Amino acid sequence: MRYLYVFATLFFTVYGQMILKWRIMKIGFTLPDSGIADKLLALFRLVIDPFILSGFLSAFIASLCWMAAMTKFQITEAYPFMSLSPAIVFLLGIWLLGETFTLGKVIGLVLIILGLIVTVKY
Repeated sequence: MRYLYVFATLFFTVYGQMILKWRIMKIGFTLPDSGIADKLLALFRLVIDPFILSGFLSAFIASLCWMAAMTKFQITEAYPFMSLSPAIVFLLGIWLLGETFTLGKVIGLVLIILGLIVTVKY
């Protein structure tokens, strides 16, 4: 049961990152080249998007789950699992967002997983 907190942290972290990237791509958002006021206004319009707000809420929920996990684990036990976040985002990014799949990224993913195994097991 205690691992549920860690995996909930992972889930909400990954959801937040994926939804932000998906929504920014869907809107076609880019920062204007003009002054700071235009940049802030453009960011404000992005921030009030309901999907973007759900990504921010997801990050907050992930923080709450992480706090709960810290009541059940030593940080050195739980934190290595957070390295799965980039791996999950990598796979979902390819599958859902059409991101690029390269040998370098795969090698990096394998190294992350090997590092997780070594850290948790030894």
